[in-house]
Amino acid sequence: MNKKIIFIISLFVAFQSFGQLKKISLEDAVLQQGRKFGADKLAGFQWIPNTVNKYVYYKDTWTTMVIGSQGPTSPELASLSEINSACGTKLKNFFGTQWIDANTILISENGKYYSYNILTKSGKKIFETPENSENQTFDNNKVNLAFTEANNLFFLNKNNEKIAVTNNSDKNIVSGQSISRNEFGINGGIFWSPKSSYLAFYQKDETDVADYPLLDINETPGKLISIKYPMIGQKSEKPRVGIYNLSTGKTVFIAPKNNPEDYVTNLSWSPDEKYVLIAELNRGQNDMSLNVYDANTGAFVRTILNEKNTKWVEPEHPAFFPNPKSNNFVWISEKDGYNNLYYYSIDGKLIKQLTANKFPVREIVGSNTAGTEIYFKATGENGTNMLGYKVDLKGKQTLITKDLGVHNFIPNADGTVFFDEYSNHSTPSKSLLYDKKGKVTTLLVSPNKYDGYEMGTAEIKTIKAADGTTDLFTRLIKPSNFDPTKKYPVLVYVYGGPHAQMITNSYLDGANLWMYWMAEQGYLVFTVDNRGSDNRGYAFESVIHGKLGNNEIDDQMKGVDYLKSLPYVDANRLAIHGWSFGGFMTTSIMTRKPDVFKVGVAGGPVIDWKWYEVMYGERYMDTPQENQKGFDEANVLNYAKDLKGKLLLIHGTVDDVVVEQHNLALVKKFVELGKQVDFFPYPMHKHNVTGKDRVHLMTKVLNYVIENNK
Repeated sequence: MNKKIIFIISLFVAFQSFGQLKKISLEDAVLQQGRKFGADKLAGFQWIPNTVNKYVYYKDTWTTMVIGSQGPTSPELASLSEINSACGTKLKNFFGTQWIDANTILISENGKYYSYNILTKSGKKIFETPENSENQTFDNNKVNLAFTEANNLFFLNKNNEKIAVTNNSDKNIVSGQSISRNEFGINGGIFWSPKSSYLAFYQKDETDVADYPLLDINETPGKLISIKYPMIGQKSEKPRVGIYNLSTGKTVFIAPKNNPEDYVTNLSWSPDEKYVLIAELNRGQNDMSLNVYDANTGAFVRTILNEKNTKWVEPEHPAFFPNPKSNNFVWISEKDGYNNLYYYSIDGKLIKQLTANKFPVREIVGSNTAGTEIYFKATGENGTNMLGYKVDLKGKQTLITKDLGVHNFIPNADGTVFFDEYSNHSTPSKSLLYDKKGKVTTLLVSPNKYDGYEMGTAEIKTIKAADGTTDLFTRLIKPSNFDPTKKYPVLVYVYGGPHAQMITNSYLDGANLWMYWMAEQGYLVFTVDNRGSDNRGYAFESVIHGKLGNNEIDDQMKGVDYLKSLPYVDANRLAIHGWSFGGFMTTSIMTRKPDVFKVGVAGGPVIDWKWYEVMYGERYMDTPQENQKGFDEANVLNYAKDLKGKLLLIHGTVDDVVVEQHNLALVKKFVELGKQVDFFPYPMHKHNVTGKDRVHLMTKVLNYVIENNK
């Protein structure tokens, strides 16, 4: 062959190879979204205490600590090799590192805690907790370390002496752990006072809570795992708050003022340590009082505020004290329809409503040292964002973050500099510093890690809800080679329940990468955040009260109507998939709207709400004694006879959130009806299938859709 021809062919092949886009595997789509494809960020960003504008973050997969100021230069501050040499540790990364002071960091390894001085490059062991300890919690000055062993609470003092705070031989009395199944904003059970004079803790008495059996198949013979699981309408745990006085070694207890099964939550300390503030909520979750107690005696002092609602009241945030020298505090309340900030004195006077937004405050992130400005995150008027704001004590509110998107917003101690890291629909990640005057310094802009890969696009739009007036956000993911003249099958991914928002103005728009993989298989992947979902205010969420599934399904059907209006949608090839509340939605829609979807895959679904737990379930459904009609309407078993499409049910066999009784009862019902469905268990997995097994899960789910939605 002519050499010139060979050269031209080679050049053509090389050009084709160079221009060819790579495909993302399903395994990478499941496991690598936050790793290989994760945007570059200033990982673990922290302001160094007792400094004005110095900060640290970690590079090279958390193996190098670097220091920054108000500029992009980042000299190395400490290396793992130095720390491991000084402390005798074998740390593989800096994950979990805390600061003791401006020159000293706190690191941990296998229950051992070390201090390391970054100036002298010296380290020493300061604490060692027992091997079976959990819930380790330091006081503010890192002088005392509290922890739990089994059901009891202990702490190590500065001399590394182990002090028992509780000593209950009855395993039903549990101290120092989360209570109320982590509802009401609870995520821990240990609360040091500001000056470490006291140690407050949650305690729960589970004596009357039913034991629920799970099976450990790894033993021979199989072994019973017994958990406490309070089902709707049945006996629940009895909570109280203990306050341990370190100087006297005595503990006082605060129980609910009304009924022993009421809730105590949102615990906070006044800066002078004289008072503990606790939100008490009745079991019916429609009457909440914020109470003040004497920290030394446990005596009730006063009720600062009370909120009632015919549906529910849900306190989720402790009182925030902006000034360490004042007992005036900020309370987050949804009483006007949206979470807003209210400024109170400790004697119960409302000093000022600080915000009156028609969008919800998400959380308070800090205040300046004078306590005159409070910094917080809120959605802004478009409910898909998360923005950074400040408000002063006169109610003057300022938006600090400049761009729409989902922001991680961290002020420094005196509120003169703000770290901001965000993404949005077109920005993988951008890391910035703002000064007091709004000047912006760019620290890092992440490249698009999906460059060079076949990657579809997402369209974010709004449709009207079933009420005809409310806007609902939708997300439609299309393949990279989308052709509007073709007809495409659709996979609808649904959650639909409270405290979750599927569509956000972040990179990939809140979607999982596997959805983009599915689009490359020739699918459209569609989601709508129906009424009842998060970040849209009380009215939007509370329409679900007492009738879970009804309005949510109606809104999802409006999403289906929108899909059918698109000329490139094959309305005869619609599939639906969801997990947990989304599993409830999937099984409900497949049985209550049997002619809409050809295929459904439901993971960990709630089937009959009377089998769900008290704290979440009674908020939204009350009890069967109070709302039998609502429970009957929501019960998937009552519609099983109408199933027409192909249905795959999936459950973790040791699920302690939605117990497997739900799914097995539905399978039993289908057997009784003579209807064929598919069921796949994930042995020894809890509510979510995690780790490498998640690749198996998503392969199972998506293959089932592809094979049956033809």
